[in-house]
Amino acid sequence: MFTIYSVDKTDNEPNLSLTVAFLFSSVYAIIISGDISMKKRIDTFNKGAGSQNLMLMLWIYVLAGAFAASAKNMGAINATVNIAINYLPTNLLLPGLFLAACFISVSIGTSVGTVVALVPIAAGVAHSTGSSIALLTAVVVGGAYFGDNLSFISDTTVVATQTQGCNMSDKFRVNSQIVMPAALVVLAIYAVMGRGLSAPTNVEEVEFYKVIPYLVVLVTAIAGMNVMAVLTLGLAICGVIGLISGDYTVTGWFAAMGDGVLGMGELVIIAMMAGGMLEIIRENGGIDFIIDRLTAHVNGKRGAELAIAALVSFVNICTANNTVAILTVGSISKKIGDQYGVDNRKAASILDTFSCCVQGLLPYGVQLLLAAGLAGINPVQIIPWLFYPMAIGLAAFLAIIIRYPKKYS
Repeated sequence: MFTIYSVDKTDNEPNLSLTVAFLFSSVYAIIISGDISMKKRIDTFNKGAGSQNLMLMLWIYVLAGAFAASAKNMGAINATVNIAINYLPTNLLLPGLFLAACFISVSIGTSVGTVVALVPIAAGVAHSTGSSIALLTAVVVGGAYFGDNLSFISDTTVVATQTQGCNMSDKFRVNSQIVMPAALVVLAIYAVMGRGLSAPTNVEEVEFYKVIPYLVVLVTAIAGMNVMAVLTLGLAICGVIGLISGDYTVTGWFAAMGDGVLGMGELVIIAMMAGGMLEIIRENGGIDFIIDRLTAHVNGKRGAELAIAALVSFVNICTANNTVAILTVGSISKKIGDQYGVDNRKAASILDTFSCCVQGLLPYGVQLLLAAGLAGINPVQIIPWLFYPMAIGLAAFLAIIIRYPKKYS
């Protein structure tokens, strides 16, 4: 099942919708699900689509969408971008852009939003300094995956932790120990490569108070507060700041929240169909079959972790969506992990990190296509400079091989 996204405005050919692909897959799963009545098949599908864990995940999606849209309309994204750009070291433009992308992506929890916010700036800087557009675009895209992988409000973090049954703060601790060394190495590489470049000028005035919602969400999530409480608190702070600053009225705030919730609609529908389809597959022994095949030559935790990594990577290549890939294989990965004693926090980190690595290198993934469209280049030109997605993939692989971090291995 391959889904290709495009931002090429000259291409009038409609793209395959991932929702429609899951719809056909779900219908097919119901049709071939054995010698039982149609009512029983549909009941089984509904059981999976409305499971308790899935419903919790969907509520988190709703709150995350409302928070992200409220923050954006209040001007939090622009404020964050301006702060980051204002304090870029003059002779360290590349690492500065990378750090800006890392901070923004952790704050807003989306690689796409970070790409939209920073790639136009990176392209403008490249034109003004005569440097490589592909390189500066890749710096932003790489930093965008830092937050996609680590942010507490990222879709991938939500799905990975919910499917593996662990807390976000625990997954963050494991994940950060694996990818932080990779981030530091990439930062050093960009520092060496970026010597001599000058920082951008004419940056808008910094409004520090508009970054408060992101900081509150980040701090409270790291402190271990329930994710729904975290997002509700962030949403309330966005409303207060937005109303006081006059960025929107009460009705405007409600409209922004509504747009954010609607923006998560496709993901909610996909999640429910995936849950129902996987329940039918489970009832018919499909998950046990996949696990048996994947673990036929597995001996111990290392092999199980490699199997989980391979599974999510393959599905990500097929779907071109890292969130959907984790959602699709999450329950299977949990069973593999439980069977071989893999720490669920390590399993969640593996799912998230490998999916972000693969997604970050797909020339037909929405992030690269969007970045290429904004920068006016071919997505293939960006790939050789995507050091961070490559680095986290290597770091995650080495973490499996050398059993790191030891506490969770």
